[in-house]
Amino acid sequence: MGLRTRIADELKATVHGGDLKLDRYEGPAGDPGLLGITPGDPAWRVHGHLTGMLTGGFAALMLQSLHPLAMAGVDQHSDFRSDPAGRFIGTARFITTTTFGSTSAAHEAIVLVRRIHTRVHGTAPDGRPYCADDPELLTWVHTAEVRCFLAGYQTYAPQRLRLTRAECDAYYRQAAPVAEMLGAEKVPRSSQEVERYLARIRPRLHATQAALDSVRFLRGFGRTGRERLVVGLFMNASVGLLPDWARAELGIHRPTVVRSCWDRPAARVVGRTIEWARGPSEIQAAAQRRLASVPPLDA
Repeated sequence: MGLRTRIADELKATVHGGDLKLDRYEGPAGDPGLLGITPGDPAWRVHGHLTGMLTGGFAALMLQSLHPLAMAGVDQHSDFRSDPAGRFIGTARFITTTTFGSTSAAHEAIVLVRRIHTRVHGTAPDGRPYCADDPELLTWVHTAEVRCFLAGYQTYAPQRLRLTRAECDAYYRQAAPVAEMLGAEKVPRSSQEVERYLARIRPRLHATQAALDSVRFLRGFGRTGRERLVVGLFMNASVGLLPDWARAELGIHRPTVVRSCWDRPAARVVGRTIEWARGPSEIQAAAQRRLASVPPLDA
């Protein structure tokens, strides 16, 4: 087995559990998908960019951890410590299915997550009750996530392919319906609205011990030495995507010169290597075939 095949297989196992489940993306013919997007749309471009999504995903986990109630739910109910790969795969599948999958596959994924959320409730260490289907928490988790995904794309996509200001606003609009279907309310739909939202919620955010422990755990994540090396490089790169105040809250002191002169170049090299090994995305190709197909006349 050659190097390219080994890397591609390991990527598929780590991100997708070894099975891409292409039937979610390939049909029915002509189905526009939940978001109604095509390859040129901002949401497709952002969520289809491997390096941006990996670095943005790690940044999102760190940023989300700063909400004490959201972090309490993860800490008390998630199996991220005993099965971190399983949680990673589940999250990746949800994003790819709702972005590139058929309308029915996306709805099934959303129904499943909503069902799981009803079972996630309890009391945070500070005595406040929480529940995962709280609209305010859902809005926080979504906004932190898409803000980091977009930051990852704008940092690691080729300069000529990066989004304009108007396209960034379009990205937030295109991503919002998934959060709303999960139960989020007043979801920001533009860059300006996202920044205003973060400024409003900022006083409620701080690093609990659970948040610090989760970041420490993420830095050591990986089932093999090579996986831990790659995760470490992407985690370092993801630090540069966080707002300054978020890094300070998490106690991350990584000099600007290190982030710009080492972390970003290293992430670009590793990301390009992984993209070379993977080749064209089979998931995106399947989704494009679905979009290009002509529905049956009796549909």
